[in-house]
Amino acid sequence: MSFGAPVRAVLAILGTLGLSVAAAVSPASAAGGTPTTPTQLFNGYRNCSTDADRPTYLPSRGNVVVEGIPGTADTTDSSPLTARYQVWPVGDPARTETVTHDRAVPGREATAILPGDLLADGQTYAWRAQTVAGDAASDWSATCYVTIDDTVPANAPAVSSPNYPPDRWNQGGDPVTIRLNAGGADDVAGFQYSWTGSLETIVLADIGDQGIPRPRDPYADPDHFARTDAPGGSATVDLIPPYGGAVTLWVRSLDRAYNPSETTSYRFYVSPTPPTVTPADPAPGFGDTTTFTLRPDAALQARSPVVSYSVHTSGGSDGDRTFEVAAAADGTATTQLTLDGVTGEQLDVTSRSADGWVSDPASWGIDYDTTPTVASEAYPENGSGGGAGVPGTFTFTPKVKGVVSYTYSFNTEPEVTVAAGADGGASIDWTPASAGSYDLQVHATTRSGIQLTTYDYSFTVD
Repeated sequence: MSFGAPVRAVLAILGTLGLSVAAAVSPASAAGGTPTTPTQLFNGYRNCSTDADRPTYLPSRGNVVVEGIPGTADTTDSSPLTARYQVWPVGDPARTETVTHDRAVPGREATAILPGDLLADGQTYAWRAQTVAGDAASDWSATCYVTIDDTVPANAPAVSSPNYPPDRWNQGGDPVTIRLNAGGADDVAGFQYSWTGSLETIVLADIGDQGIPRPRDPYADPDHFARTDAPGGSATVDLIPPYGGAVTLWVRSLDRAYNPSETTSYRFYVSPTPPTVTPADPAPGFGDTTTFTLRPDAALQARSPVVSYSVHTSGGSDGDRTFEVAAAADGTATTQLTLDGVTGEQLDVTSRSADGWVSDPASWGIDYDTTPTVASEAYPENGSGGGAGVPGTFTFTPKVKGVVSYTYSFNTEPEVTVAAGADGGASIDWTPASAGSYDLQVHATTRSGIQLTTYDYSFTVD
């Protein structure tokens, strides 16, 4: 479950189950179907805290969900049960209120919403659960404690960096040390940050089998979250920026209920650190296999040795692909590629250093024209000639090596394939049945089965 609108959507569904105030029921003594104390207790899709000195902090926003799994001693009995929940202010137990989840399914989480008019910002509440089956009731569960926190942190966080100061260019290669401070907001428990400017909705739990929440700890993701060293305190993190140039980190504080503060942005500048990409042949032909040498940025290599490269190729006959190449001790690497993109091919290469730094990409590309050359004396391109019943010869000549056949079609007639000669060329004889405009479409196919780019040859029959 996420912290925000998705929770409210779940609550809207639960509202159809109805809430009711229950009358007193005596504990059961019958065997078999004896109600058992609810297990798997959660509040706000977070674990129940049974320590009154360490309650779970939750925003109410008019709805606090509590839940547990009701059941009976007879685990084969699927008769509906009632899950009953009592809640009271810790400082005023006389104000106890009761809500129920009627017709709950044994063995599945049964949710209920605590009375919104009871909950107040800053107050701590206790709640417990009980299973009711007919006139029988289980023992009460352990008591859980929650504190309602609907107040966002008063101040935006303070952000600084000792090794990447703002407003000037910094040599890339070292992780960016970011110092985060609550800025005087004494209830801050941590920070959330992002390089993209989008601070995502915080996901606090997934829902597993039997509806049991699986709580997540956002702070287990150090790329986006950090805990404070004390309530209202600070944190220091080392981060790798996603690119060079002008870089901005967006940060907001989070209190114990994950209420977010206003956002602070920290902008600094990183000198680009792309590698160099050099082919053995500076102008390889279509279908050639070429060795590429990858070299690290010198300043980057001096900071932390490059250990690998990520190579992304696009335009080739196999489609886009990405692969890793290990670097030698001096940071260089080589890789062989067959360039068979019918319109060309591009390489985008980033380096990765031992300290985790990922460089800006370096790009290398080449364009190819793989259309055949088409010629005809009787029917010149973009001209007119011949006539109805007048035969003409069309010659196909390749621009690339390895062509074994040509496939052609006049206007919308069915395609015809002819073999290429030893020189890769071919010719055909064609006789028009009538005068008018014609469009000849031709493409070549290579020995490896690659269909090359189609050429359109237009002419007019007199």
